[in-house]
Amino acid sequence: MKNVFQNKFPLSAYLELTKPRILSLVLVTTAIGFFLGNHGVLLISKLLITLMGAGLVCAGASVLNQYLERDSDSRMERTKRRPLPLGIISANNALIFGILLVLFGVAILAIKINILTAFLSLLTAFLYVLVYTPLKKISWLNTTIGAIPGAIPPMGGWAAASGELDLGAWILFLVLFIWQHPHFYAIAWIFKDDYRRGGFKMLPVIDQGGSRTFEQINFFSWILVPISLFPSLIGMSGKVYLYGALILSLGLLIIGQIFILTKSNEDARRLLKATVFYLPILLFLIVLDCSF
Repeated sequence: MKNVFQNKFPLSAYLELTKPRILSLVLVTTAIGFFLGNHGVLLISKLLITLMGAGLVCAGASVLNQYLERDSDSRMERTKRRPLPLGIISANNALIFGILLVLFGVAILAIKINILTAFLSLLTAFLYVLVYTPLKKISWLNTTIGAIPGAIPPMGGWAAASGELDLGAWILFLVLFIWQHPHFYAIAWIFKDDYRRGGFKMLPVIDQGGSRTFEQINFFSWILVPISLFPSLIGMSGKVYLYGALILSLGLLIIGQIFILTKSNEDARRLLKATVFYLPILLFLIVLDCSF
């Protein structure tokens, strides 16, 4: 695997630093926030500029995250083949690359879109890089704190479209904030031994029996059910979304309850897969319902 990675072009290694999967999720949620913030009307040129700026900031934040965690990444199985642990890209080059991406992204948003959107994007990067990243080695609350920057992108899209943050933007933030808890606790459970080697104080690492981890999954899975219905309750979407969100959230809740009962890695992976499918389907439903 190492030889295969080292045979990649340097460009591929730099792309790897930007965490493309996280970047794609940020772009999708930003676009949906933009669409809903503009009441279902797409202004293509403005949307593309927004996605360019937000994408650059997100990519830069991911690079800086890996720069700060390069030593821990080298001790973890799931991350030791990243460009920095392998020495494909130097730490200094990664630092400069990450800073430039964030600065260019914020500048584009500030000049071409508006100050509010630029501020939200910069706030996301700040919380992710300088708060969440170091907190992972200090407190298990890093998951909840890290869910804040993870939930801001749709607000940025909303602000880019409308120039303000209405109630709908805050509801999108709340849904994404809550959803991240069962998602990341499932990941942390599956890779708890790896996180321990990396020196990260994820909740399953310090909670040997798992009772507190399961309490968190249980709480956030239950609260996601009513919160996911809020878009319909405030008139942002209709019955298609309402029934779809209810079915999805109850399904996620049931899968979470099964994992809590069995405490097995297999059911943790089922919960992780369920969360991965849950969000895009939920967002698709809200866009579909808003379009008609």
